[in-house]
Amino acid sequence: MSVPAAYVGVILVWATTPLAIKWSGEGAGFLFGVSSRMMIGALLATMLVVAMRLPFPWHKQARQAYVTVAMMLYGSMLCTYWAIQYLPSGLISVLFGTTPLATAVLAALILEEDALHTRHWIGIALGISGLAIIFGSDVASSSLSFIGIIAILLAVVIHSSSTVFLKRINADLPALSLTAGGLLVASTLYAITWLASNGVYLPTVPERTAWAIAYLGVFGSVIGFVLFYYALKRVPANTMALITLITPVAALLLGNQLNGEPILAETWLGAGCIMLGLMIHQLQAPSTKNEA
Repeated sequence: MSVPAAYVGVILVWATTPLAIKWSGEGAGFLFGVSSRMMIGALLATMLVVAMRLPFPWHKQARQAYVTVAMMLYGSMLCTYWAIQYLPSGLISVLFGTTPLATAVLAALILEEDALHTRHWIGIALGISGLAIIFGSDVASSSLSFIGIIAILLAVVIHSSSTVFLKRINADLPALSLTAGGLLVASTLYAITWLASNGVYLPTVPERTAWAIAYLGVFGSVIGFVLFYYALKRVPANTMALITLITPVAALLLGNQLNGEPILAETWLGAGCIMLGLMIHQLQAPSTKNEA
């Protein structure tokens, strides 16, 4: 596979995912949208693991890793799907752009990694400033929109926490096997949630909603993940980090052009602060050479 193609593929999947999430909840409801997406993803990922004859261990460390991924897919995605009913899809991507900042803070606290340096704190401060601007904008004027923003930030914290704990578990598993295990656990949780909420009732699914769910199940839950890890092994970390700077802007423009979502000046300003914060946060510290 071409590395540039994989890199561009990740950008396209991540940029289109928020709008697809928005469409997948129309008509059938957000819970049906996320539940069916995860079930499609679990089926596809499991089939790929079997077809590629990848190991699928079930020892204690592997089980912990699957559950950790499932908590990310269940807790974070459930919050996101609920919130996107009341928020523009592009704003979801902007708010999720704070994930690297939250992950860095949690990693320093939980994993006791290297202390955060000045550039990290500047990046975090800019990210918080961007969030404050968005909270003060017209998009957060209604109570449901305000709670929606809170729900997305909760999704960010759950996603970042799962990432940190996954690193702490340090299970040596193929990326696709890890994805399949997490999706299997998460889809089971979604099935239980769906049955508890709606019984066996199946809603009428509009055509666009069905296509959005299928796209998310195949590309958003499996192929995008595989492309990301494929590129991550072959592209410098700094280059991969640029994806988090590109996708929010692309998602804002897609939501505006394809779904008629207005982009407020405050949204651009808040997004700019968050993106600048990410850029500063991800700068490499200058290296020092030891004198012989």
